[in-house]
Amino acid sequence: MVLIWLLIALGLIAIELVVPTAFVSTVMGVAALGVAALSLVFPWVAGQIVVWMLASVGLAWGTRRWVKLSGVKNNHWDPVEAETLTEIPAGQSGRVLYDGGSWRALCADETQAIAPDAKVYVVGRKGTTLLVVPQINALPYTP
Repeated sequence: MVLIWLLIALGLIAIELVVPTAFVSTVMGVAALGVAALSLVFPWVAGQIVVWMLASVGLAWGTRRWVKLSGVKNNHWDPVEAETLTEIPAGQSGRVLYDGGSWRALCADETQAIAPDAKVYVVGRKGTTLLVVPQINALPYTP
């Protein structure tokens, strides 16, 4: 069982390298490493799974204060460049390439559309949706 937990740990940590998950898969991998050590003395598989889930949640919650999102400073975004992957119609969402991944995005000015393959600045966030403005009229912008 130790080998299985080690493989799970390495897989979860490797996922973080490929798909940024805001440190979640890394803490799940670290919890799996702990359960791998625990499995040497605690052979009950269902108990190991419960310990892994509780440790994952505890580590994720406990490390949130030390993990900062890229581009965020005191709840205000310093404008960061991104590129639109799709058109962002006025008042609707589209996709942008930001920080190595595809993100849902809205134009901060809901009356303006942004063409595909355009350079934009990320100026804010609503949940997992980024707020962007085209580079030509990006600054100054205050939400």
